[in-house]
Amino acid sequence: MELVIVESPAKSKTIEKYLGKNYKVVSSIGHIRDLATTGKYGLGIDIEQGFVPNYVPIKGKKKVITDLKKLVKESDKVYLATDPDREGEAISWHLFDALGIKENKYDRVLFYEITKDKVLEGIKNPRKIDYNLVKSQETRRFLDRIIGFRLSKLMQSKTSGTSAGRVQSVALKLIVDREREIEAFKEEEYYTITAKFSDFDSELFKYKDKDLEIKSLDEVNDILDKLNKDFLVSSIESKNKNKASKFPFTTSTLQQEASNKLNFNARRTMGIAQKMYEGIDVGTETVGLITYMRTDSVRLSDEFTGPTFKYIEENYGKEYVGYVKKSKKTENVQDAHEAIRPTSIYRTPESIKKYLTADEYKLYNLIYKRTLASLMADAKALGTTIILDNNDYKFKTTGSVITFNGYLEVYKEFEDTKDTVLPDLSSKLNTYIESNDIIYEQHFTKPKPRYTEAKLIKEMEELGIGRPSTYATIMSNIKDRGYVEIIEKKFHPTKIGIEVTDKLQEYFSNIINVKYTANMEDDLDKIADGKIDNKEVLTQFYQVFDSTLTEAFKGMEKVAPEETGELCPECGNPLVIRKGKYGEFVACSDYPNCKYIKKEKKEENVIIDCPNCDGKIVERRSKKGKIFYGCNNYPKCKMAYWDKPTGIKCPKCSSMITEKNDVKKCSNCDYILESDNTESNDE
Repeated sequence: MELVIVESPAKSKTIEKYLGKNYKVVSSIGHIRDLATTGKYGLGIDIEQGFVPNYVPIKGKKKVITDLKKLVKESDKVYLATDPDREGEAISWHLFDALGIKENKYDRVLFYEITKDKVLEGIKNPRKIDYNLVKSQETRRFLDRIIGFRLSKLMQSKTSGTSAGRVQSVALKLIVDREREIEAFKEEEYYTITAKFSDFDSELFKYKDKDLEIKSLDEVNDILDKLNKDFLVSSIESKNKNKASKFPFTTSTLQQEASNKLNFNARRTMGIAQKMYEGIDVGTETVGLITYMRTDSVRLSDEFTGPTFKYIEENYGKEYVGYVKKSKKTENVQDAHEAIRPTSIYRTPESIKKYLTADEYKLYNLIYKRTLASLMADAKALGTTIILDNNDYKFKTTGSVITFNGYLEVYKEFEDTKDTVLPDLSSKLNTYIESNDIIYEQHFTKPKPRYTEAKLIKEMEELGIGRPSTYATIMSNIKDRGYVEIIEKKFHPTKIGIEVTDKLQEYFSNIINVKYTANMEDDLDKIADGKIDNKEVLTQFYQVFDSTLTEAFKGMEKVAPEETGELCPECGNPLVIRKGKYGEFVACSDYPNCKYIKKEKKEENVIIDCPNCDGKIVERRSKKGKIFYGCNNYPKCKMAYWDKPTGIKCPKCSSMITEKNDVKKCSNCDYILESDNTESNDE
């Protein structure tokens, strides 16, 4: 028997069908080991001995490890087929090490798409574990653990915050800096002057050959005094313009476009994409619908572009066949991956719609049409500019009409393609036309807008901080920690978020900044390429970080707790909000002299709406103290779960998906919902 170990249970079932009876395909259900939380500072890393890790089984994974060890002993060959990225490489090494697999008994295989041809091709082209990739991922994990644990401890002792992170804190700083830009912004008044005609408008933009900026009402009145209703049609210029489609999706651009067009947050997008990569039952077969969804590359393989060009010609016409775009962006791109694309151009969204959930269909439709459009011909438009003259004041109006829709034939639902049609004034060239009115409008300059999730992801990618596969976790972290609020889809930093950012900048501006974080990503890439030693990178970082942290613990002033406006009923001192092991509570500011704690009415911990009645599923304890989740309308409604309900229905039997030890599975059948796998939880 030959054993194949993958990360996802869903993927294992799909792959086993492709490989046949001589192969047994099993899942590790993600990571099996992580750093311990013992040792100095609870890091699980012996820094003094040269950054030696202490790896322990993840909670709930001991049985998985035991079962896998048994299967390894019974197998003639072991294929480690975890995801084709640094994280997957690290998981393969952990499996190799923890399961005691012999060097001559294993191979590492990569599946960039879960289709029969690609799975068989992957098995035929094995290699050994790439230890440079493992070291790069391990270094990232060490950095995130050291910064996350030790800076979080500092923040907990000196501020109202609960955590800090290598990339998380830089992302938060971008939001806080933008908020301060907005607060400091001073609006400036300006005016526009527009000539109104029966079927178009024309805006003033120049006086003779000089650009105009109108900043006062006096200037407006001065100009209006010099204008009359007659305008000379001084020039009409028409140009044909090509409008090229965008590249196919990378991880980052998929997250951005799904946010903008589908209103999906990054975590939701990656979770759906993960499932479509691993395999969906589409009637007669279970197949991966898209290629691997963690990629920096916009490249498409020849074996995909060839059939796609043929598909375009057959379904849209020869004139719609486009070309393969070349990207100038090559720095830090892991080009072993392709862009995110459908595994078959012939598997159209409509043909498999009945097999997909609403969200899966929306995302697949977006990916499919973006990929198809990227290989279609440019759209063509006729752009027209009309210049009018009124006593040397130049007015301009522009229009554009699509003359050939090209790629917009398939991508028009995701792009604004509205034509702006201008009247034909060719017969009026060098003659006068009369305006109906000339108006002015007052405006004020505006600051840069607050970040949406899509804009923040785009900014982080352009600045080179973090990895796209970690963005979903970062977005969740800064929201869950209470560092930001989402108002009208935009990030607003909270008081705590600003406080934590300011305190970190007092001492760690040399580490918690864009440049340092981007340079660290470059170093991680160099480690992956075998160009620099990971221990050297860690040592240089830690020498600076440790000494700075020691200074911060000594010198950083502790932020005073927030007063509630009430007085202590026992001693008369102000009551303040304090943090405890189980969250915030209100107590006397004169502690420890006065130990008064205000008793708050206990609120039920609502998990989800009850699926059986109009009640709420809340956290409860059994008579033996065990936590369970039951309806607050008990005994009228007896709906209850031992594991935490997620609110997601099982696609197989419609029962509740529950979660325990990070594993999400059906409360009724054997279905397991695999969550999106991100590179690190500490960023």
